Order: sequence, then C-alpha cells, then structure tokens
Amino acid sequence: MAGSHPDAAGPVPGAGPVNRRRLESHAELVAPYLLNKVLVRGDRAGRIVEVEAYTGPDDPASHAFRGETARNRSMFGPAGHAYVYFTYGMHWCANVVCGPPGTAHAVLLRALAPLDGLERMRADRPAARRDVDLCNGPAKLCQALGITGDDDAADLLAGGGGIVLVDDGVPPPDRPGNGPRVGISVATERPYRWWVEGDPCVSRARPGALTRH
Repeated sequence: MAGSHPDAAGPVPGAGPVNRRRLESHAELVAPYLLNKVLVRGDRAGRIVEVEAYTGPDDPASHAFRGETARNRSMFGPAGHAYVYFTYGMHWCANVVCGPPGTAHAVLLRALAPLDGLERMRADRPAARRDVDLCNGPAKLCQALGITGDDDAADLLAGGGGIVLVDDGVPPPDRPGNGPRVGISVATERPYRWWVEGDPCVSRARPGALTRH
C-alpha cells in the first residue's frame, strides 16, 4: 500500500491512495477490485460496497457508447479521475474512470457503508431514516458526501479536488456478489454489478427498476 495521503489522514488514519496502475484495466476487472476501498470527502468517508462496470464503446448502456461529447469527456481518461453526471434533472452520480486513456471505461459507485462524518451526511440526507440508508444508492452517496458536477474530472488519487479514493488495507471480498446491472434498459444480460455480500448498505435496487445512466 502506498504511503499515507494527507487528505485521508483524518477520517481514515493510515490509508494511502489506490495504485493508479490497478485502475488502468478493463472496467470488468476494476469494478470488483474497488470493493472495500474508501471514498473520502473532507471529514466524510464511506467504504465502497457496490459497483457497476461500464465498458465504453462496446457497451450500449454506457454514456460513451456513441463517442465523446462535452458531457462524457472525463470518461475518456486518464484512469483514477472522476466522472460525475447529472440524472433525472436532480441527482448526481459518481464514477471512477478506468482503463487506458481513450477507452472510456468507468465504474459507477452504487453504494457506500458510512465510516466517518455521519453527522454531516445526515444533515445532507434528511430523508434517510437510518444510517444504512445514507449512501445505499448512487445519488444518495453523492448527496451524503457533497459530490456534484464541480467534482467531474477530479483526480481521485491526487486528492487536490477535495475528494480522494484510498486503500486502508481491507481487501476486496474473495467472492463478491455478482449479477446484472440495475436501472438500465439495454445490455441487461451482462453481469457487470458486484457487491459485498451481506453488507446492509448495499442498495435495494433490483434488475428491472429503471433509472438513467
């Protein structure tokens, strides 16, 4: 594990940034690797417990399927940066860009298990009745950590943008849950969703419950 990162020292003592080279692979490999990594925003932090892979031009469910636009430009690299998009006219969703530059692979962060800064998360997520509901969905976790379009293209490994992806030594599960992605209407047969089995913070979304990616 890399040396301690200054932005992670508060809420996640001893954690270091994720190795960028580990993110320069196909999204199908990076997505399960990201399970149990930690996303930190100031004094708020959550462990990644659910993800989905989107594989660019060969994936009809990806924003990059029809090529680069002003909206999806950050998907095209480099790895380790954020792709944050607006959906339903009201919600932000966050992805970790992966793969070699130009491939437009990304991993959607679907759920976090809150670790620190819960008071601020509760304040920003007043609709959550329980702490396990603070970050159990892609829009919810962005609300809880204060992630917005201003964070699009931020380098998650450098931490200069105020949000950082770190490794505190907890490995991905040996046998994560795996199944089809949710909230899409095309390429629904691909088993590109992974989660930490038994974690109560995994989202309640099920295949067939349509959202927009």
